[in-house]
This record gives sequence, structure tokens and C-alpha cells, in this order.
Amino acid sequence: MNASDFSVVLPEVLLSLYAMLALVVFVYTGKDKHAVFSIWLTSGVLILLAAIIGFGQSAESTAFNDMFTDDSFSRFAKVFILISAAIVLVMGQDYASKRDMLKFEYPLLIALAVVGMMVMVSAGSLLTLYMGLELQSLALYVVASFRRDSAKSTEAGLKYFVLGALSSGLLLYGSSLIYGFAGTTQFGGILEATQVEHLSVGLLLGLVFVLAGLAFKVSAAPFHMWTPDVYEGAPTPVTAFLATAPKIAAMGLFARVVHDAFGGVVGDWQQIVAVLSLISMFLGAIAAIGQRDIKRLMAYSSIAHMGFALMGLASGTTFGVQAMLIYMVIYVMMNIGAFAFILSMERDGRLVSNIADLQMYSMYEPLKALCVTALMFSMAGVPPMVGFFGKFYVLRAAYDAGLAWLAIAGVIASVIGAFYYIRIVYFMYFGDETEPMDSHSPRRLTVILVVSAALMLLGTFFSLFGLEKLALTAAISLAG
Repeated sequence: MNASDFSVVLPEVLLSLYAMLALVVFVYTGKDKHAVFSIWLTSGVLILLAAIIGFGQSAESTAFNDMFTDDSFSRFAKVFILISAAIVLVMGQDYASKRDMLKFEYPLLIALAVVGMMVMVSAGSLLTLYMGLELQSLALYVVASFRRDSAKSTEAGLKYFVLGALSSGLLLYGSSLIYGFAGTTQFGGILEATQVEHLSVGLLLGLVFVLAGLAFKVSAAPFHMWTPDVYEGAPTPVTAFLATAPKIAAMGLFARVVHDAFGGVVGDWQQIVAVLSLISMFLGAIAAIGQRDIKRLMAYSSIAHMGFALMGLASGTTFGVQAMLIYMVIYVMMNIGAFAFILSMERDGRLVSNIADLQMYSMYEPLKALCVTALMFSMAGVPPMVGFFGKFYVLRAAYDAGLAWLAIAGVIASVIGAFYYIRIVYFMYFGDETEPMDSHSPRRLTVILVVSAALMLLGTFFSLFGLEKLALTAAISLAG
């Protein structure tokens, strides 16, 4: 590694060194006595790195013989990965302290998972891709089962691990096929190998297996089977994390693979991604209708939303990548607010997660009920909420790319999905009166909920706060 390579990977190196150094320091200075400090320190480090990346160099560069790429696309994804991870860490502090989960290792595991995500979105080779993916996954397997006294948490971690190992196997098999037929693991070399009149069967099969492995990571149907159980069983702050930063990383990696390595054969992977999008949208929308646990509902909601994000990617265009990035940022903002509310759902100091517990919630907490209403309408894609414009972007990208049938299917799935979002609003304002929930939730959760809801409305009037231009710059660097 030379000096130029080091400068390119500096943010990842700094975060890795922080996690390892903090691990040693906390072990010898009281361990869990400093757990709260560890959470706030890690959040501060993540925000600092987001600022360094966001305001740092703008020139595109590579490291380690093009195995690692630093461009506008990767920087865009990294900034939002770091910010969302920092917010979710702070959100979960009170939950962790009340439920014997306040361990100093928890934020450090999150930090290591974030390192893996940063490597994922900068991958320039199948080897780098796998290293980043496994670093993220191994940390997430642990935090999903972090509550060792909870059978559900242990089950969630075990299911996530077993099914994650299966997806890794698919990914590795696909990578070996691609290497065998392309003669290289570098995305640039694979792109050259696909510049032929007809793509070889081996490369096509390798592409299918790799996309199947990546579909697991983004919770796309039919590789979604882990999502509802892990969302329900994992500690709620971990579920909030799973629903935010890893989704941006996995979708960024998905875009990186199809454009950097297979950008010359859009017609071959476009069909696969379009089918994944279609199945995900309808399965998520229909399956969520029968859910009564709000965390399981959010799991199926996530599957449906990933279907919409994949719709933008299926277009195979620069505008499609821009639409996908805008959609993912809006999705993460909505989920942060939604999980801030879910973390505050307590009765007699005990977490509740049944949607029926929200009946007539507006009588006792009118501000929170109003904020949740804004978030639910945004998730459903009701104008003038920002969520509507997120869906509009991906629908337009699909239509412009000649995928009108997919855009029409997306509109139908969105209408179906609106039912379970609006049902939550109905319960809060028109349900049967029930025992009220605790009103003394942590102030930081209320602040995050209010800010998230405000962004859903105000972002429309302020042109998404410049998000469109940033996403366009990132998209051009990848697919331009």
C-alpha cells in the first residue's frame, strides 16, 4: 500500500482503528461502565467521518489496483450510511439501558458493520465486494442476537446467520463462475469481457447467482424470508439499524455491480432486476396487510420499498440510479422517524408492538400522532409528502426506460400498500378507546420523530434540500 492508496481508504482506516483501539481501551478501563460514553463517542466519530467525506476531495480516485473506488457515488452513499448509523445509535440508548443491553461492544460492532458498508459501496472487485459484505454481515449477526436472555433475539440471530451463509454461498459461486469465464475479478475487466455480441452462458449464470446473493442483502423477494423474523426478534434498536444503513449499502453495492461490471449488457440483468422489483412490491404490499405486530409490518414494508428502489435500478439509466438514490435516502429518513416512535411505544415500562395498542393514541399524544400520520402518509406515497416524490422518480425512470408495465404494477402495489399504513392512522384517530401508553418517552426520540415528520413535508417545498443535485452527481459518476 502506497501513500495514495492510504489517502483513498483513510475514512475506512480511521473508523477501523477507532473500533479496535476503543475495544482495547474499554476492556481495561471498566468495560460496561463506559457503555453510554461509547455510544456517544462512536456516534460523534461517525458524524465526523461523514463531514470529512462530504466536504473532502471531489476528484475520483482508486486504490489497490482499482479494487477500491472513491467517487461521488460512493461518497454519497457513505455520508448517509454514517449519518443514519449515528442517529440510530443515539436513538437506542435508553432501550439498551433498560434491557441490560448497554454493553460497550454494541456501538463498536455497529462501527465495524459500517466499515463493511463503506467498503461495499466502494468495491471495484468481486474480492472487495465479498470482504465488505462479510464484515458487515458478521457484525450484524452478532447484534441481532445481542440480547442473550431473549429467545426471540437468539432465534433472530441464528436465522439471520444460517440464511446469510446461504446467500454468501450463492454470491461466492456466482463470483467463481464470473472469474472463470471473464478471467478476472476486477469490475473493469469483467466489463471488457462482456463487450461481445452474445454473453457467454457461464458469465450469465454467474451474474444470476451474484444478483441472487445481493437480493438477499436488500430483502428483495423471493430472497426475503429472513426479514420478518429478524425484524421482530432482534432488539428494536438493531431492527432500526437493519432497516436503514445496511439497505443503502446493499443497494449501492447492487448498483455498483450491475453498472461497473455489467454495464455493457443492461438487457441481460434488466429483466432479472425488474422481476425482483415486481415480486418484492406485491409480496411486501399484500403480506403486510395481515400483520398485527408493527415490527413485522415494517419488515414487509421494507420488502415492498426495496422493490420500488429496484424499479429505478431496473431502468439501467443514469436517471434510474439518481431515482434509486433519492428513494433510498427518503426511505431511510422515514424509517428513522418510524422506529423512533416504535421505541417510544411502552406501557407500564414494557415495550408493546401490537398495532391495536395504538387505538385512540391521538387523545393522549396529539403531536406524536400527527407526526406518525405524516410518516405513514409519506410511506404510502400520498402527496404532497416527500415519499410521493420518491415513488414518482422511480416510476418515471421505469417508464422512460420502456418498462411501462413495471411502472403500472408499481402504482397498483402502492395503492395496495396504502391500506396498512392508513390503517395505523385510523387506529390512532378513530379506533376504540384503550389503555393509554406511557407518555414519558425520552426527549431525543420525540425530537427525532418530529424532525423526520417535518422533513417529509418541508422537503417538498425546499426541493428535497438539494438532494436531487447530489444524487445526480453521484449517478453520473457511476452510470454516466
